[in-house]
Amino acid sequence: MSNRVRVLLHTLAPDEGPDGLVAAYHRISEELSGTPGLLGNELMHSVLDPGAFVVMSEWESLAAFRAWEEGAAHRPTTAPLRPYQDRRRQDRYGMYEVVARY
Repeated sequence: MSNRVRVLLHTLAPDEGPDGLVAAYHRISEELSGTPGLLGNELMHSVLDPGAFVVMSEWESLAAFRAWEEGAAHRPTTAPLRPYQDRRRQDRYGMYEVVARY
């Protein structure tokens, strides 16, 4: 049995505000609706860093995520969020396998 995987994408709102970032998140989420293996996603806003946001997507397995990531639709679908990647961070994204939960 494979474990669920959560992918975190670190983003940063521009000085003019988060509206473009939030709109890009909604557009991408609508396009990804029904993607095999995608269980859902969330846009989270940092309470410690006002411009920082994280997009967390949950996948049924690493294999499901990799299959989508390696597909032709991955890059064009996620392109609207690329300008908002948090370039202050060396690790702009992370992938975490769930090993325990209650």
